[in-house]
Amino acid sequence: MIIFAFAEGATWYNYPGLELWKFFNLALFTAVGIYILRRPISAALATRREAIKHELVHAQETKARAVEKLAEADSLLSRLDSEVRTVHDQSRHEAEAERQRVAAATAREVEKLKQQAEREMETADKLARKALRQFFAQKSVQVARDKVRTQMRPEDDRHLIEQSIDELRRARV
Repeated sequence: MIIFAFAEGATWYNYPGLELWKFFNLALFTAVGIYILRRPISAALATRREAIKHELVHAQETKARAVEKLAEADSLLSRLDSEVRTVHDQSRHEAEAERQRVAAATAREVEKLKQQAEREMETADKLARKALRQFFAQKSVQVARDKVRTQMRPEDDRHLIEQSIDELRRARV
């Protein structure tokens, strides 16, 4: 520890928390550190400088490639309008062809539906006529039964029974 004597009895340099010897030690440590680390730091800075130069060269090359790609993209964009028109015309022709194909398919389908509807109407007509004939036949039988029941006398009934028995006997023999 180094003690400075500026004035006798003066202890300002040894004030608690402000000891002058701590600052002197810090300055000495910093000077020795700089002296020892000067070469490695210089080498690291030189290496970093070279890396930055290399990165700048690489960035310039990348920029040049990007400019070339930009020029290529501009040429592609200039051709894009004509290609868009070609695709638009082609899609318009395809859409018209598709529209005609769908119209023809729709017409065929409508014709099939008409024929199917006619067949179904004919079938429904036949079924209705058959049902109507059955209904009239049942009503005719019912009307005849009712008429026979109301107009038949007991001797007519006996006569019919005897006739049926005679027919059964003849069929048996």
